[in-house]
This record gives sequence, C-alpha cells and structure tokens, in this order.
Amino acid sequence: MTSLVQHITIDCANAYELAGFWSQVTGQPISEHDFPGDPEALVALPNGTGLLFIQVPEAKSVKNRVHLDLRPDITRDAEVERLLGIGATLVSDMRRPDGKGWVVLADPEGNEFCVERSAAERAEQG
Repeated sequence: MTSLVQHITIDCANAYELAGFWSQVTGQPISEHDFPGDPEALVALPNGTGLLFIQVPEAKSVKNRVHLDLRPDITRDAEVERLLGIGATLVSDMRRPDGKGWVVLADPEGNEFCVERSAAERAEQG
C-alpha cells in the first residue's frame, strides 16, 4: 500500500494573498472556489498535487523544516530575477562559478524555497 501526496500545505497569515504569489510562481490559477478573505486557498498543480494555503493566527518564527525546490523552464538566473520582481526576497545565494548551485529565496511571508538550474542548464553543464 502507498499514499499519494494530495497537497503541500503552507500555514500563513493571508491564504488568498500568498496563494496569489504562488499562482504567479507556478503559472497556475487559484481555485475558482477561493476568494479574498477565505481562510484557505488552493493552487492546483498539473501533476495532481496542490499548494494549499491555510490561514493561522501565529506568525512564522523559524526556518522551514520542509521547503520547495523549483526547477524553472527558463534559466535559473532569469527565474530568480522574475521571482524577485513579483515579491520574493533573497535569503542565500549558493550559485557557484561553474554554473552549478541554487538560490534560496523567501515568499512574501518568509517561507524559504530554492531555485535550481533548469533542465537545459543541467544537460549543458552536467
């Protein structure tokens, strides 16, 4: 017997707003059943899972124990710039001179995530 991951759930202060950021990140819409002020909001992903944002009263206080690693369809560096432009913040730059490595960003509520190299960059650089 096995289980499928249905949702990756993220506690947050404003579910709809944070879902809006992640909607822009993933290019997937917020569920048509979710509206501003709702205590939860879903961004369904094409692979069948979803990012589920649940409003909680407490603020984020420590580093995430689990985070998302993103593999963009454009170059890593271009994606980092795009994400910074829509509200992410730089946490740590782990890029190496040989082109390998990743960048740690945070979403507007401080949840860390990584941007890795694209598939094309991996194929080119090894």
